[in-house]
Amino acid sequence: MRKAEARPRQHDHPAGAAKGGGGDRAPGGPGGAMEVPAGQILQPSLYTVKAIFILDSFGQRLLAKYYDDTFPSVKEQKCFERNVFNKTHKTDSEIAFLEGLTIVYKSSIDLFFYVVGSPHENELMLTSVLTCLFESLSHMLRKNVEKRTLVDNMDGVFLVVDETVDGGVILEIDPQQVIQKLNFRMLPEPAAYGFVLFDYITGNSEQSEIMPERFYK
Repeated sequence: MRKAEARPRQHDHPAGAAKGGGGDRAPGGPGGAMEVPAGQILQPSLYTVKAIFILDSFGQRLLAKYYDDTFPSVKEQKCFERNVFNKTHKTDSEIAFLEGLTIVYKSSIDLFFYVVGSPHENELMLTSVLTCLFESLSHMLRKNVEKRTLVDNMDGVFLVVDETVDGGVILEIDPQQVIQKLNFRMLPEPAAYGFVLFDYITGNSEQSEIMPERFYK
């Protein structure tokens, strides 16, 4: 006598039969797995950030990185930046909605920092990116986050942005981690911010004595 099988065979359910209760499986799939229509699957995306840009107190671009083709040309990008600046530079809020996009922003002396996401993006996540960017730059520039110092250390600013977001994907939201990663990249270089990062992480006050004079300008 043959023993009863622990599971039903695939041909136990005819191809035209209606699906049963929770224990029934759809025929034809690998292992009898139920197939879900592609249109009903919500695919998550890692591409959270559409753009990051920094403007001066006149709305002029100092740094800008766009991670998709929402604004494919430089002309369109600068037009968008001008519209964003006009809407935000005189307000006290920290979030704006413009042209179907979610924008979080922060000002410091004569600078404005912006992080742009989709209209459905989590505002708290975008704010975390903005906070990480600002605090990382604040550490790197010795809390002197203003236009002149930023421009003098623009290479370091680009590195901070790249360590925070890459291709629209958020890499890091902890400024301490960004500073440490940047420090490893900058130690072989004699740049001013490399010494600043080394001084900050190790707490070596003597290191500041050999920093280039231009950093204090």
